[in-house]
Amino acid sequence: MTKTSFSKDNHYVSQGYLKRWSSSHEKVWTYRVVVSHEQVPQWKESSIEGVAKHLHLYTRIAAGGETDEMEKWFNQEFETPAEEVLRKVTSDERLTPTDWKCLVRFLAAQDVRTPARLAENLKYWHTTLPDLMDQTLQESVRKLELAKASGETLPQQKTPFVEYIPFRVMTEIDPDQRFGKLKYEAIVGRGMWLFSIRHLLTQTACVLYRHKWTILSPPEDMRWITSDDPVIRLNFHSPVKYDFDGGWGSQGTEILLPLSPHHLLYTQIGSRPPRRGDRLPRDRAEMILRFIAEHAHRMIFAAERDAAVPKLRPRTVSADIFRDERMQWNRWHDEQTTAERELMSKGNI
Repeated sequence: MTKTSFSKDNHYVSQGYLKRWSSSHEKVWTYRVVVSHEQVPQWKESSIEGVAKHLHLYTRIAAGGETDEMEKWFNQEFETPAEEVLRKVTSDERLTPTDWKCLVRFLAAQDVRTPARLAENLKYWHTTLPDLMDQTLQESVRKLELAKASGETLPQQKTPFVEYIPFRVMTEIDPDQRFGKLKYEAIVGRGMWLFSIRHLLTQTACVLYRHKWTILSPPEDMRWITSDDPVIRLNFHSPVKYDFDGGWGSQGTEILLPLSPHHLLYTQIGSRPPRRGDRLPRDRAEMILRFIAEHAHRMIFAAERDAAVPKLRPRTVSADIFRDERMQWNRWHDEQTTAERELMSKGNI
């Protein structure tokens, strides 16, 4: 692979998707949730190519080198197939069952690939992974002991994409001792996230195909906005009691993805949705706009400057937060690469 073909600018919201909100040639109005000072304009017309991306967000270390297979996989399997379907949606053309499946696959990929989802996963793994790994190792040892006692051979099991996870397993046995310790070392970071993405999109996402999907429109004088974390998994109980922690297969969860200023992909798990093209009542459409704004991670996008957005999602003004986040992303690739290579150099990975 030549250097010129390597994709290091990794867009976590596809450019083909954001073009549906183009305000002018290849630009979109952008509202930043965190800014460095008060003088930053609330809305700025930004190049679509220049937003919602990080360097080497999906770059993977394999065989000692760097590979951009994840970025290419997203493009080939999800983004490119969705281009024609998104065109048909925005033209209000008839969609085939294959088109609907393509849209749902696109939604699934967009849900799992954002920095917001990365942060959510890292927080979860740091609290749950140690106990989970301990339980897994203890269960593995138990099965080995039972197999040895019975003279059986355990069948080899291959977990798809396990090579994405940077980890090593070690044994420590003191001289003249029958028993020892089984230890593991793993990096909770990019590799584990990429494994999770592959697993979800190849194994788990099929549950989304079973739901009944539709496309909803806002009132004629309203427009949908979108964000850098545009897929919403809503558990709604009342206008003051709701959360965004719904699951892909959780009964009652509503899943939403704006597809253009006039189209929103929607399902409520376990329910029959409204007909495609139905215009929502104003109060419900306004509530959805609020959810979209609240769910944004760091950016909200619109086809035109929307005066309601600053009220729905007041921005945070902090030079320290803005600087620290930028520094973290500038260090992202080097830190992840160094940690993975150091683990690889120890062997047994």
